[in-house]
Amino acid sequence: MMSDFFPGRVFDSRQVRRAFGRAAAGYDAASPLQREIESRLLESLDYYALRHGDATPAVVLDVACGPARAANALRARWPKARVIALDAALPMLHAARDNTRGRFLREREIPRLNADLRALPLADGSVDVLFCNLALQWIEDLPAAFAEFRRVMKPGGMLLASTFGSETLADLREAFADADELPHVSPFTAIAPFGDALIAAGFREPVLDRDVLIEYKPTFADILRSLRAMGATNALSARRHALSGRARFTAAEAAHPRDARGFPMRWEAIYAQAWAPEPGTPMRDAMGELAQVPISRIPIRRRGPARE
Repeated sequence: MMSDFFPGRVFDSRQVRRAFGRAAAGYDAASPLQREIESRLLESLDYYALRHGDATPAVVLDVACGPARAANALRARWPKARVIALDAALPMLHAARDNTRGRFLREREIPRLNADLRALPLADGSVDVLFCNLALQWIEDLPAAFAEFRRVMKPGGMLLASTFGSETLADLREAFADADELPHVSPFTAIAPFGDALIAAGFREPVLDRDVLIEYKPTFADILRSLRAMGATNALSARRHALSGRARFTAAEAAHPRDARGFPMRWEAIYAQAWAPEPGTPMRDAMGELAQVPISRIPIRRRGPARE
């Protein structure tokens, strides 16, 4: 898991929220890569119909919704479903207003919730489809995140999630490693541990896939500007809190590969599709299996008044 890369807490969650909050106004225009990965993940919704036929999901949750493009697409696919858009960065939810309002007669407005994906403000077993595009790379404890997803999902509910894999920004990471002793680029999980975390949380029939996408920037500074515009700034707890000197950036620029097309930015996208299990299906941790039994299924014997 990500905690294997650095000891202690990997990410500063407040910095993550601040970075995405600052990027909210221009995020949609600055994130064509995220839109492409999102569109590929949305294609997997077809498998819901293969399992559930013509049934419309009652509740659909877009976790870490950003500008809520996916939430809008989910509403268009299932107009009768209750689609919910959730994000930890409040400015992102403000920016999502255009994509969540009801634009046509009888089109439902999508409610927006400000919450962390590790503590979803939803009842147990209430979600039919949970969609989470490119948010889990900011979570060091993937099994705990997936356990929370499982908690709110109905048995047989569909989980679609994506994250960035270990090859992401590898050139940038190595370039800064040559220039600075402190980390500048987040660690990313590999596809095998990502799948292991799904299984550990009890999800059934996981299907994983990956893509490697490469885009080119004219200058090294353009790489850093594009990352800042999409909110992907350095949010590591071990980051340098003072400004990095120009000499460090110059050294990193010199170490970064380039060719006639410019400076490459490598992105590895990992996609996962899985199904929520029946109540009571064990979860697994390092010590073995842990039974998960809903409180409603535990018989409670109530004692009468004490007798003298």
